[in-house]
Amino acid sequence: MSRLRVVVAPDSFKGSLAASRVAEVIAAGWSRSRPGDEIVLLPLADGGEGTLDAFERAVPRSIRHEVAVEGPDGRSVDAPWLALPDGTAVVELASSCGLGLLAVPAPHDAHTRGLGGVIRAAVESGAERLLVGLGGSASTDGGAGALTGLGARVVDSLGEPVIDGNHGLTTAVRVDLTTAVPLPRGGVTLLVDVDSPLLGPRGAAAVFGPQKGATADDVLALDRGLACFADLVDVDPATPGAGAAGGTAFGLLAWGARLVPGADAVARAVGLPEALASADLVVTGEGRFDDQTAAGKTVSLVTRLAGEHGVPVILVAGDVVAPVDGFADVVSTLQLAGGVDESTTRASFWLDEAAALVAARWAR
Repeated sequence: MSRLRVVVAPDSFKGSLAASRVAEVIAAGWSRSRPGDEIVLLPLADGGEGTLDAFERAVPRSIRHEVAVEGPDGRSVDAPWLALPDGTAVVELASSCGLGLLAVPAPHDAHTRGLGGVIRAAVESGAERLLVGLGGSASTDGGAGALTGLGARVVDSLGEPVIDGNHGLTTAVRVDLTTAVPLPRGGVTLLVDVDSPLLGPRGAAAVFGPQKGATADDVLALDRGLACFADLVDVDPATPGAGAAGGTAFGLLAWGARLVPGADAVARAVGLPEALASADLVVTGEGRFDDQTAAGKTVSLVTRLAGEHGVPVILVAGDVVAPVDGFADVVSTLQLAGGVDESTTRASFWLDEAAALVAARWAR
């Protein structure tokens, strides 16, 4: 049996395992079936949960800081940001106002004020430029909360601040950005994992609202709130990616940020293209492989880069609900486990089993 160089480059299994843990478990399972292979661990992210960890692992001498901010429901959370040695600060929305921070979903009331607080802390600490990972948000507030956290004012007809969350957007009549923290001199880059516009059937409310607890009627109300907010800001709501993180991208575009695909930025930061150049195989995966995967998610990026180098790709995912053409092999932990509960409550066990299974196939 020839020795293979295997790059393990997964995203997180959201709600179960962080990307770094996914990579470790896949490596362990693979090594049970093929103990002689060389395994390179490159856990990835696309702007959502795990983005900060990916940069911290990849960039030597980076320093993690924490700041207390308002979480998506107003409770205080200790949110991290990462200082890179070149003066860049990396901020991750998921750790300050992510869906996982809510005890119960709050589609109308959850907000992004905490993200603005973390960004502000990084800027006031001297960051020369910012990378902001947008993904995993709990809210659909169009980024109004983040702007407020940065010092901007979103006010009603009486000049009073509107309430947090999407509810407040319908009463807003003016957005004053002059009081916001100035952009750092190197600018602000938003790492996004979708190309959705702000409004409409492909927008933030329609596509992602149900994941945050919104009913069909809620989605209509949330979209109306975003439309009201969009009328007050000089940014085109049809901009691809403006709907990322419940429209948080839209609000930060108004502050002066720019958008880039998050998966690509993280992959290049951790050296994935260089690792693939000398790889025999790459194993990637995520919790749910679906139609959204092709819209900028990590697995689609890994597949594209691997294709450029002629490297076969193996997909190990929790659930697989989209066509899997182009993969050298595919295994679903949900199918192995026989059900959702078993596959999620014992995620590490079944992921290890899945990796051992596909590795055994390559041993033949």
